[in-house]
Amino acid sequence: MPRKKRFDSALLGELEQLRRVLEEHNYAYFVMDDPIVPDAEYDRLLRRLIELEQAHPELVTPDSPTQRVGATPIGQFREVRHSKPMLSLDNAFSETDLAGFDKRVMDRLRAAGIEMDTVEYWAEPKLDGAAVSMRYENGELVFAATRGDGTTGEDITHNVRTIRSVPLRLRGDSIPATLEVRGEIFMPKRGFEEFNQRALERGEKTFVNPRNAAAGSLRQLDPRLTATRPLDVFFYGIGEVAAEWATHRTQSAVLEALRRQGLKTCPESELVVGIPGCLAYYSNIGAKRTELPYEIDGVVYKVNNVDWQQRLGFVSRSPRWAIAHKFPAQEALTVIKDIEFQVGRTGALTPVARLEPVFVGGVTVSNSTLHNMHELERKDARVGDTVIVRRAGDVIPEIVKVLLDRRPADARIVSLPRHCPICGSEVARAEDEAVARCIGGLFCPAQRKEAIRHFASRRAMDIEGLGTKLIDQLVDQGLVSTLADIYALTSEQLLDLDRMGEKSAQKLLAAFERSKATTFPRFLYGLGIREVGEATAVALAAGFDSLDDLMAADEDRLQRIPDVGPIVASRIRAFFQESHNREVIEKLMATGIHWPIVPRPATTGSPLSGKIVVLTGTLSSMSREDAKEKLIALGAKVAGSVSKKTNVVIAGENAGSKLNKATSLGIEIWTEDQLLQVLDNSL
Repeated sequence: MPRKKRFDSALLGELEQLRRVLEEHNYAYFVMDDPIVPDAEYDRLLRRLIELEQAHPELVTPDSPTQRVGATPIGQFREVRHSKPMLSLDNAFSETDLAGFDKRVMDRLRAAGIEMDTVEYWAEPKLDGAAVSMRYENGELVFAATRGDGTTGEDITHNVRTIRSVPLRLRGDSIPATLEVRGEIFMPKRGFEEFNQRALERGEKTFVNPRNAAAGSLRQLDPRLTATRPLDVFFYGIGEVAAEWATHRTQSAVLEALRRQGLKTCPESELVVGIPGCLAYYSNIGAKRTELPYEIDGVVYKVNNVDWQQRLGFVSRSPRWAIAHKFPAQEALTVIKDIEFQVGRTGALTPVARLEPVFVGGVTVSNSTLHNMHELERKDARVGDTVIVRRAGDVIPEIVKVLLDRRPADARIVSLPRHCPICGSEVARAEDEAVARCIGGLFCPAQRKEAIRHFASRRAMDIEGLGTKLIDQLVDQGLVSTLADIYALTSEQLLDLDRMGEKSAQKLLAAFERSKATTFPRFLYGLGIREVGEATAVALAAGFDSLDDLMAADEDRLQRIPDVGPIVASRIRAFFQESHNREVIEKLMATGIHWPIVPRPATTGSPLSGKIVVLTGTLSSMSREDAKEKLIALGAKVAGSVSKKTNVVIAGENAGSKLNKATSLGIEIWTEDQLLQVLDNSL
């Protein structure tokens, strides 16, 4: 057995000293913006460290300053699941919207037994960049991921390590065992301008705006390219954390703790009181928006009290305790060249204005949705009109106003077509609806394509590789007419498609086969029933013993399901009464699609029936989503935060503040083994 090589203590000491000093200089320069040595001295120290590590490569450590740009290019981005969802924010566009948010916060807190005259909010600029999550274990950066869909993102660790303001190792003495932080990576205005100038000089493509520059930089397979981009980061919150972080009971205290760990936060953030404080902050930041070194598109207000945040919880994918107050959208003048109609998954005809291309808010806009016929008629938009167009919320192109004084004599009024522009079927518009629809159903290629895209999407059947261009080919060539036809495709048929090789065809066929093992809620959501989103699909799956049971249900029975009202019940009933839909479902099930059967408990047969349950920590035997579905099937209501009304908290590994709060309130706490025992007994 070879003897372990021993190194001179002086060498080890010099390496440790160089790494420590260089990280101190990095922190001072990139985080504190207060360099303590000239660039030449920093370069000298870095060259000495590189020299020693090249001579002794076995002594290189992952958190060494030399390792920020050392990874080899990757082949593709790996998906990672966030331990806690990265929630999106609801938007306020006016003082009225903001006042409504504040009132909802206070009403909910008072309903929870908390009395207050006003609410403290933590206010911060809303950066125009890319949201990311980074995980530190025992102080060392172990991975970074994009926000993705909020539940699953892409592993961008190799690129994030190149950003100098991101510490590879946390600072301070009290380093938590686990710390997951959320932040915004952005490209500062000056760096953006300088990068584009260098690109022009080299004859290379430039970026349109700093946001696209940041997002594009993070999606490089080669980290050496990302390292050339002047990226920066501000951290604004936390995800999964070790138990000791539960002591930080305000948003401001959380951010102060992040700063102590060496994590950069936005210096323009501050604590404000009530709506007057929010509006004053909004006005001040708006006044100096152009002077800030980074792009922002609004401000964010968060309830400062962390306990109150947990009481307020969240709805769908947005927290009830935070809101984004957007700045007025940037606007420009252009001309409507034409108005065409697009057909969506449910047959809805959407009028779309084709515009003379105009540069608005950093992007070139050439199309704008008019939403529906009611909106088209209300705005009286005509072909040839000069209009004000803006990017609503700095994102979606929208026609704000028609300038009637500039209307030409030959401006053309656009009427609702009597027949579908795609398939020629009749177009119908109910008296009480603004939306007109093609009645062609899956006979209409447009509806067929959209239905397949929805069915194959990540939150439905999750058929990896079945993208928009491939679906267009399959439908246009007559290979797929219904959802069930997907599973009848052969390797020979796929190989006849453009840009499809043997390996790609086999991967797609394997993806088809994998998707057959799904869940009842995912299948229901994938069918594309009008008004049936993910939450309603979960409620329906929990309320019926089988698909046949659901398809046979009348509207009265459907309305006994939570979240199902008269309109939703009528949509579900109409969908399953349609013989074509039932035929497609029969064919789908005949292909081998299946899901675990989770029997519904008797009214008093489950110990969790009617109980409010909260999940916290990481479960080893199943995902949190799977656990939630199983709990709902047992008659439980799964909540996102712990309160006095909570009956049971199920604690997995690395359970944090929710577990501490449950303990302090005397709430019953179950281990994962106890949950599994109850699930086994219910089978």
